[in-house]
Amino acid sequence: MKSVLGSALALGMTQAAWAQTQGVSDDEIVIGSVNDLSGIFAAIGVPAINGANLKIDEVNEAGGVHGRKIRFVVEDHTYQLPKAAQAYNKLVNRDGVFAMMLSLGTPHNLAGFKIMDPKGIPNLNPLSAAREMLAEPIDNKYTGFASYYDQAIAGIEYLKDEFGYTNVCAMYLPTDFGIEISSAAKESTEDLGTTFVAETTHKPDEQDFVGAVQKLRSENCETIVMALGVRAGITVVGTAKQLGWTEAKFLNTSAGFLEPVAAVPNGVTDGLYAAAGWVDLAARAEDPVPAAFIEAYEEEYGQPAGGFAMLGYNAAETLIMALEAAGPDLTHESFKTAMESVDYYSELLDTQISYGPGDHQGANEITISVVEDGKWKLLARQ
Repeated sequence: MKSVLGSALALGMTQAAWAQTQGVSDDEIVIGSVNDLSGIFAAIGVPAINGANLKIDEVNEAGGVHGRKIRFVVEDHTYQLPKAAQAYNKLVNRDGVFAMMLSLGTPHNLAGFKIMDPKGIPNLNPLSAAREMLAEPIDNKYTGFASYYDQAIAGIEYLKDEFGYTNVCAMYLPTDFGIEISSAAKESTEDLGTTFVAETTHKPDEQDFVGAVQKLRSENCETIVMALGVRAGITVVGTAKQLGWTEAKFLNTSAGFLEPVAAVPNGVTDGLYAAAGWVDLAARAEDPVPAAFIEAYEEEYGQPAGGFAMLGYNAAETLIMALEAAGPDLTHESFKTAMESVDYYSELLDTQISYGPGDHQGANEITISVVEDGKWKLLARQ
């Protein structure tokens, strides 16, 4: 009799364990991120994670979501793909995260999908705007903004309309990130009436761009779309100016739309353009909501708040909205339904965030900005 009862209890416990959603306990929700905290995109990863932690701490201090605190576990991949794969495996299979948020890098997220998708782990607001971030199956994928592809096309079109520039070139890392942006420059020629003229590819740690800039100048490039590391993009623009090549327009996507890029001393980056999915934070520093965020961030971290800190905070805000809407009985299915109901105007980002069934891209608007006097100036919204 005892053995039968013991077997029944064991079976009940096993079924209960199977029924429990990964990363969710009575008092905790575990969220993960695979990020670049010390590599070529640390200028993006570090403030984004700080911004997310700022919001998560606020919520946890207020009691959490439906009585559960959020534990945010972040792994540094230093923008190295093997480290990213190891980090995803750790977070999903050892730490047992409920969802991932703000993971950085196109190839790194793609590697993560192979680990996340079989378990249905949601991937929220990756720090990559690649089209592959919404590759099938999209049930567990949610992006923040328009893709790099669409951003690049919007920027090229703007420069064509404003300056009549039709000779388009590209400088990029030969990764999924870079290939998508260069593909936009090549494939949009028929629709935009432009001509793709030349390209140069680069290594992540490359520092000397004199030869590449001279090559593109000799090809009569007018608009140069860049998909490089943050420091490399600054160096390229500075190199062109040192060589006296001021006629061409260099164009970044959201990956290079950072306040430190605009604020490089001596006007090195003045005249650099960017197509992104949000309005620069510094340009709205006097508005009530951005001002409150800037003050809170600087008080917490002792450094200025920038655009990617803002994006990190907003990503956590969206996550929390969905967790609240999902209710106390949190499962991946209830979370999906909740995410597809999220629809709000973000005063912090100055854009509408909306998800729905089959529509897992939060914001659709693309902004065009240029560096003037050390700051990003908004030129247009598309």
